[in-house]
Amino acid sequence: MHSTGPHASIPVSTARERFAARLFDTLWDTYRRRVSYVQTYEQVIRKAGATFFNDHIAFRTFACQQPQVGMASLSRIFEALGYRAAGSYHFEDKQLSAIHFQHANPQFPKLFISELKVWELPAAQREVINRTVRSHRPAVSEAILVALYNLDRDESPAADLLPQVVAQFHELPWLLPRREDVVELNKVSQYAAWVLVHGYNVNHFTSLINSHGVPALDDIEKTIAALSAAGVPMKTEIEGERGSKLRQSATEAVKIDVQVTDKGVPAAMPWTYAYFELAQRNPVTDPASGKQVRFEGFLGAQATNLFEMTRVK
Repeated sequence: MHSTGPHASIPVSTARERFAARLFDTLWDTYRRRVSYVQTYEQVIRKAGATFFNDHIAFRTFACQQPQVGMASLSRIFEALGYRAAGSYHFEDKQLSAIHFQHANPQFPKLFISELKVWELPAAQREVINRTVRSHRPAVSEAILVALYNLDRDESPAADLLPQVVAQFHELPWLLPRREDVVELNKVSQYAAWVLVHGYNVNHFTSLINSHGVPALDDIEKTIAALSAAGVPMKTEIEGERGSKLRQSATEAVKIDVQVTDKGVPAAMPWTYAYFELAQRNPVTDPASGKQVRFEGFLGAQATNLFEMTRVK
């Protein structure tokens, strides 16, 4: 169910870490198949003799009350696998909150999980989302969380658990949305329309520029230039000034066919899916030790502009 993706080479010391690496590579397989720019990036780094290291994975959710869904729909899976909340972010103009999670194994990708505060939307759009999520499948079972948490004691359920956990991301958690609802929602929140059609699928993976390890691709400008030269359409500007602690950019988002209903009949419509992000992390002074350490957090203002990459043009 998984290939040797970028997480297979991470040194793991426990069964839970082994499972998490397999989970990420299974999600990566589907994502890279859909986002052709990723395969071009792989060719570029192979040619340069560089190394790809995944900095973080992003997911999107709806925060609703009936049923109660949002970040916890996904974060509990990762917390059972050893992830812990490390920072929180607020995007007032987009009605979004987010938490980033980190693992004790520093080579594991960070996770950036956001949620749309549905109660902040106008009544018509609230109604569309609430009507859709009423058909939300049951929350991930406690039995699955228990089994994940206990993998270090008993790894035997891992093979059965993997497809069950992958399904939480790859299978739409509610009934197919109506085409007109997607279009209507998009007028107010492109994020909301995205979640309606993609559910909990990966929004993006991220190349950590610092890990490239070759002079030809050792900063974000050089990497963008190499991808552009290879025909990949890129975001027009870089988030973050030269020398700042975090600099980010991304490819444009690909479009894929998504499943909807049209007058009650299943149909397909093209919609933006995902992009591939680039992140360059620079040193900061650790206030506790006074030592130089790499900045591992996120900056709200930069993330705001990157959310826009999935806007339907």
